[in-house]
Amino acid sequence: MSQHPGAYPASGGVAPYVIGPAADADRPAIVGILNYAITNSNAALTTEPTSVAERLEWFERLSSAGPYRLLVARRGGHVLGYAASQPYRDHEGFRETVEVSIALGVRSRGQGVGTALYRALFECLAHERVHVALAGIVLPNDPSVALHRKLGFTEVGIFHEYAVKNGQYLSSIWMERQFPGH
Repeated sequence: MSQHPGAYPASGGVAPYVIGPAADADRPAIVGILNYAITNSNAALTTEPTSVAERLEWFERLSSAGPYRLLVARRGGHVLGYAASQPYRDHEGFRETVEVSIALGVRSRGQGVGTALYRALFECLAHERVHVALAGIVLPNDPSVALHRKLGFTEVGIFHEYAVKNGQYLSSIWMERQFPGH
C-alpha cells in the first residue's frame, strides 16, 4: 500500500477511501468531527462546539504543501477523518518542529484509517524541513497512544493535571517522532 496521498483499499466489502489535501468543501465535516470530540470526550480540551467560521484561521494556516498540512480521508463525498501538522509554537527556534493531530469520525475508527492518514502525512513531512513531530494526547486514550507508538512516536513525559475541562483535572502524555536526515 502506498504511503502517500492516494487510494487505500478497505476490508469487508467496504468501498476504498482516498487520502489527500483537505478542500474547502471538507471544512464542515472536519468541524463536525472536531465538535463530536469536544462534546463527547476529553480529546479536545475546548468545552464549546465551534463553527467553520471560527476555525477559518486554523484552516488558512494549513495547506497542501509545506510543513503545515491538513489531509483528509474520504469515501465518496464523506470525510472519514483528518490529520494535521501545525506550528508547535510561534517562535523561530521551533521552525523545524510541528505538532500533529488526528481525528476520526466514530464509524471510521478501528479500520486502519488513522494509520493510513498519519502515514500519508508523515510521507509529506519527510520531504519538508521538519526535524521532529510532537503530539499531546489527553489521558486516558489508549487507542491514540497505541497509534502514535505504532508510527514511531516515543513518550517524552506526562503533564499531570495541567488542564481542566468540565471541572475535571486532566493529564496529557507528550510524544515525539524524529524525522531522520533532517
